[in-house]
Amino acid sequence: MSILSEFREFAVKGNVVDMAVGIIIGGAFGTIVNSLVNDILMPPIGLILGGVDFSSIMTVLKGDGPYPSPEAAKAAGAVTINWGLFINSLISFLIVAWALFLVIKVINRMKAQFEAKKEEVPAAPPRQEVLLEEIRDLLAKRQS
Repeated sequence: MSILSEFREFAVKGNVVDMAVGIIIGGAFGTIVNSLVNDILMPPIGLILGGVDFSSIMTVLKGDGPYPSPEAAKAAGAVTINWGLFINSLISFLIVAWALFLVIKVINRMKAQFEAKKEEVPAAPPRQEVLLEEIRDLLAKRQS
């Protein structure tokens, strides 16, 4: 088997394609969650906490004085710890983790229901038993 045919067989397997689709959808979902956190959740939370913009919360380790944003500090060559961006990322992670937890929970529930239905259907007896039953019935019929 040539290496190209092996690669083609690997690339078109169902698991690889499913994984690729999952990665693409996961990336899009991550973008939506980041927008939800940065554009919808954090502004009202910052307003409630006195007009704080979480994305601009930082500690300047090296550099001259207050900067309006981490981008401005970076452009000025300052060294900062960006606490606010970390908080935004942490909230994004928690939302993604919760959503994945719910999806996995639904999948596991559906899988359990499928397995329960699968167990309800009795398995067909082995062919040998069927043949023996037929022989028994024929012998019983012959004797009567």
